[in-house]
Amino acid sequence: MQVLKFGGTSVASAENIRKSIAIVATAVGQGEVVMVVSALGGTTDALIGAGRAAASADPSYSEALNQLQHRHIAAAQALLDGGVQKSEADAITVQFVELRRFCDGIFALGELSARTLDKLMSYGELLSSRLVAAAAKAQGLDAVWADARQLVRTNSRFGTAEVNTAATEQQVAAFRAKNPGKVWVVPGFIGSDGHGVTTTLGRGGSDYTAALLAAALNADVLEIWTDVSGMMTADPRLVRGARPIDRISYQEAMELSHFGAKVLYPPTIQPVMRRGIPLWIKNTFAPADYGTLVEVKPPRTAAVVQGISSIGNLTLLNLEGSGMVGIPGFSMRLFAALARERINVVLITQSSSEHSICVGVNEADTATAQVAVDEEFAVEIAAGRIEPLRPERELAIVALVGENMKDHPGISGKLFGALGQNGVNIRAIAQGASEKNISTVIRAADVRKAINVLHEAFFEATYKQVNLFILGPGNVGSKLLEQLAHQQQHLLEKLGLQVRVVAIASSRHCIVNEQGLDLTAWPAELADAPPQSLEAFTQLIISRNLRNSIFVDVTANPAAARCYPHLLEKSIAVVACNKVACSSDYAHYARLKSLSTEFNASFLFETNVGAGLPIIGTLNDLTRSGDVVRRMQAVLSGTLNFVFNNYDGTRPFAEVVRQAQTEGYTEPDPRLDLSGSDVARKILILAREAGEVMEMSDIEIDTFLPPACLDGDVEAFYTQMAAHEAHFRALYDEATAAGKRLKFVARYADGHAAVGLQQVAPGHDLYDLRGKDNVVLFYTDRYVEQPLVVKGAGAGAEVTASGVFADIVRAARV
Repeated sequence: MQVLKFGGTSVASAENIRKSIAIVATAVGQGEVVMVVSALGGTTDALIGAGRAAASADPSYSEALNQLQHRHIAAAQALLDGGVQKSEADAITVQFVELRRFCDGIFALGELSARTLDKLMSYGELLSSRLVAAAAKAQGLDAVWADARQLVRTNSRFGTAEVNTAATEQQVAAFRAKNPGKVWVVPGFIGSDGHGVTTTLGRGGSDYTAALLAAALNADVLEIWTDVSGMMTADPRLVRGARPIDRISYQEAMELSHFGAKVLYPPTIQPVMRRGIPLWIKNTFAPADYGTLVEVKPPRTAAVVQGISSIGNLTLLNLEGSGMVGIPGFSMRLFAALARERINVVLITQSSSEHSICVGVNEADTATAQVAVDEEFAVEIAAGRIEPLRPERELAIVALVGENMKDHPGISGKLFGALGQNGVNIRAIAQGASEKNISTVIRAADVRKAINVLHEAFFEATYKQVNLFILGPGNVGSKLLEQLAHQQQHLLEKLGLQVRVVAIASSRHCIVNEQGLDLTAWPAELADAPPQSLEAFTQLIISRNLRNSIFVDVTANPAAARCYPHLLEKSIAVVACNKVACSSDYAHYARLKSLSTEFNASFLFETNVGAGLPIIGTLNDLTRSGDVVRRMQAVLSGTLNFVFNNYDGTRPFAEVVRQAQTEGYTEPDPRLDLSGSDVARKILILAREAGEVMEMSDIEIDTFLPPACLDGDVEAFYTQMAAHEAHFRALYDEATAAGKRLKFVARYADGHAAVGLQQVAPGHDLYDLRGKDNVVLFYTDRYVEQPLVVKGAGAGAEVTASGVFADIVRAARV
């Protein structure tokens, strides 16, 4: 004996009904079959809507019923031929005449009781099952329609009737004796009480009907045919990488279905679980797929976690007060107060101090629960021994489920670590002694991110998805995007990082695609994009709430730097090419570093000092290992090094500077480089990273530019440099005459820092610095006489972009 249940989508149209009947025809070859069917997809909701409209004196219920009638007759016409078609269409018409009279009565009374609603909803399954039975006969099956109201006996609790199992089994046995060898077509969801009044079995009622019949018939298998290929490791609407679970235990399936898995509902499992009947979840639209087999003892697998599920629309009710400590009976009274109002408790957790107890309930029950509990403890609240109940709304439960979790230490740590790294705050935790389920309560807004993070951690060990929001697709930014496009496959294969550029924003426009932008087409897309402010872009990053998000600032915009705290507070990593934040007031710099630590969000800015050179990384390694930096001597401007390496008096100084700007070695405003301000920022950042509390005003800047060069705009700057060529020639001639070279040097020693032009003699570490190279000499407690030297190209869009790229990889691998 096999019981096959087909859900609303499986019988939503004539084509789908044919597919379902074909599945049953195949099953008949293996033995007797019971076919349980739901209402045509969407019918139950339409009937409820019609009933409520009628009760509200809204005549639109009549049109709703017309549409339903047309849909059912159209299905009959598509499935049946000749006289059978006419007979079935007539039967449907008769049922809708009944249904209209019934709704007219609701309209006249202006009332829709639970009993009346059960009767109204029953028409959905009654109509579909009779239609399917007629179609099955037309397809050559020896089918008989079985009225579930004559099979499933319940009490009179309308809406969620409780089943009388003994009476149901007797009636099923009697029907079987009268219909040996036939294919039963049974409406799900409905039954009747001892007076023959129609009742319904509540949420998942058709599955429950199938399970009751399977248990009563001691079936070999119960198959649930739906529109997905089994239970999934996570909700596929939230997690693109979710995959079917091949085999699972009843206990695990129960946990997953309780915590929101939509394929099954908890009461469904119980009748077949008691009898040890296998339950198979299959896909009507992909019948060859294996699906999920639910068993008493499935084969042991290496999977520690079987699935991740969630419940939304949750409220936490927190009862607390010093008057609870050591006093028995508070928990009992709390649960009794909720039970009297028929409020289901989804989750329970209590502090070991007994100072508080917390329960989770459906959000719709919040107001009722608050009144009930406050009334129950009114005396204690008035006396100040207990605080009034505090509801926390807009929450959800995310649960890990798996029998093997109890044998593997560290699962909870991995769960909390993955959520913490992505800024998902846990409001409450519940774990049973069986360790089959670890439940966490989080903000409802974080559910999508949380489930994806956990699915990645427990099911997708092959790669980690990283989502980039890039601000500033200019010279450096465009090179970065080129490098990302070129290296995406390498990052996936070698480092296990699936790096997606989710958004690109310029000073005026922004393009977004949560699945990842096409890195070959972004310039045209950005040009056509609507305007967007920096504030709106920041809010976009926060509101998207994607896992492993990194904000990449490839600008010199002070306003962009002011956004960093808001992002770090949301556990969004920040990679900054922009020097403004780290060279601003020390208090702001320190706050950013503190936020990075507090919210476990990387704040990386290697390119602030040496483009692609690992200067800050090397300095951090020294200090983390306990070394102390005593002195630093450095050439930190690739621009100035390029200028003084190429200026020999044969060309005007202004022309050499213009070349440096044209080749992309300068800041957008070259005065920042030549005035020494940019170098001062860099030595300030290094001093701070070495542990010094220092402000920009503490840096001594010895500029070599005549004051007139700093007046006006950039073109005036070039004009004034040309006018003062004799000054620059004199600097060069003086150094050459002494056998030395000009270098713009940054110095730090014992809490003091300065930058300025120096004549460097042969043999010095800075003397042979060529092209646009940078160099830093670290003198520490370990490197006393011979410094630790970091040297290499320190300017140019390509190397700067590579430095940003490296920081992105560091942030992604945390």
